[in-house]
Amino acid sequence: MPPSPVESHHFEALGTNCSLFAVGASRGGLLEAEFWVRRLGARLTRFSPESELSRLNASAGRWHDISPELESLLRESLRAYEVSFGLVNVAVLRSIEAAGYKRPLSEGRPVATELRACPLPALQDVLAVRPGAARLSDGAGIDLGGIAKGWMADRLRDSLGPNALANLGGDLSAGGSGPAGDGWPVGIGGATVLMRDQGAATSSVRSRRWGSEHHHLIDPRTGLPACTGLEEVSVVATSGVEAEVVAKTALLVGAELAPAYCAAHALAWWLSP
Repeated sequence: MPPSPVESHHFEALGTNCSLFAVGASRGGLLEAEFWVRRLGARLTRFSPESELSRLNASAGRWHDISPELESLLRESLRAYEVSFGLVNVAVLRSIEAAGYKRPLSEGRPVATELRACPLPALQDVLAVRPGAARLSDGAGIDLGGIAKGWMADRLRDSLGPNALANLGGDLSAGGSGPAGDGWPVGIGGATVLMRDQGAATSSVRSRRWGSEHHHLIDPRTGLPACTGLEEVSVVATSGVEAEVVAKTALLVGAELAPAYCAAHALAWWLSP
C-alpha cells in the first residue's frame, strides 16, 4: 500500500519550533490549529503580565476565576505532582525567577544571582482548584512549562483527526497509524521510533543555560537548578503530557535511579549524562 498523503505545517510559537502533520487534513485546518496554539500560548505565558496565568499568579491569596483550559491544566499539574512523588511541581515560579530567568531568552541573557537552597512546599498546600476558579497561597507562583506543551500536543493531535502528529518543541503526540500504516516515524534520542497513539518528550538542562550552573530546570527538593548526573532524558509514553512528566521525573531522580524508574513508567527511553 502506498503511503497516504500527509499535510504538514511548521511555525514558531511558545518560544520554540512547532510542526503539525495529518493525513487527510486541510491546509485551513492546520492553520486554525496554529492559531489555537498562539491564542492559548498567549494566555499561559508567565512573561506577559496580562496573560491569564500571570493574573492568577498576581491574585495569590484569594480565589480567582479561570478558564476551562487553565483549570484542566492545573488539575493535570496536581496529578503530575502526585505521580512524580513531588518532583514535578509547577509552583516553581519564584525559584526560577530567583535564578534570573525572568524574561524570554530571546530578549537577553538572564542575570544569575546568588541562590540559596529553599525546598518548595507541596503543590497541594499552595494550589487549590474548584470548578471555574483557583487559589494560590501568598508568595506562590505557577510556571506551567513543559506540562502545558505536552497537554496542548495531545489536544492538537485529537483535533487534527484520527491520523495526526503534533510536535511542540519536542513535546510530541502521535495518533493513528501514520502515513505508511506502521506508525509515525519520530527521531528521539538518536534513534527513529514508530509511534502510534503515543507521546514523547525530552527534558534537558543543556539548552536554556546561563552561567556555569544556572538553567531553567528547578529541583523542588532544593529550589535550585537541578544537578543529578543527567543532562537529558527522552521518553516515549502513553501520551504527550505523560511523556513530559516521566521525562522530567527521570531527570530529577538522577542517573542511579532513572533507568529503573523509566523501565516502570516509560515505553522507551534514552538517558544522557
